[in-house]
Amino acid sequence: MEPMDIVGRTRRTPLPKEFINLISSESNEVCNREERRTIAPEHVLKALEVLGFGEYIEEVYAAYEQHRLETLDTVRAGKCSNVAEMTEEEALAEQQRMFAEARARMNGGVTVPSKQPDSEVDQNLNN
Repeated sequence: MEPMDIVGRTRRTPLPKEFINLISSESNEVCNREERRTIAPEHVLKALEVLGFGEYIEEVYAAYEQHRLETLDTVRAGKCSNVAEMTEEEALAEQQRMFAEARARMNGGVTVPSKQPDSEVDQNLNN
C-alpha cells in the first residue's frame, strides 16, 4: 500500500490506524537516526516530508504551535493562580511542610525535628 492510498482513504474516515502507524514508524526511524530517545515534533514533520506528505507540513506545524501556546498559557495560569490565592502565612506553612517531607525522604522516612525559628529560640532563652 502506497502512502498516498492512505491519504485517499482519510477523506472518508478520520485518520485510519494505518496512517497513524505509518507516521509513527517513520518518526521513530527519524528519531533513531538522530540518536534521540524521544520523538519530537520535528521528527514527525520530517516523517511527513519523507513519506510524501509535504503539503501537510505547514498545517501540522501551525496546529502544533497553536497547541504549544495554549498549553503554555494553561500551565502558566495554573501556577500563578495557586500563588495568588495563598496568604504569606499559608505559603510559609506550605514551604515548611514541603521541607519537612523532603527531610523525611532524605532520612529514609525518619522524621527529624526541624530547627525552631529564631523567634521561638529567643522566647525559650528568655524563659
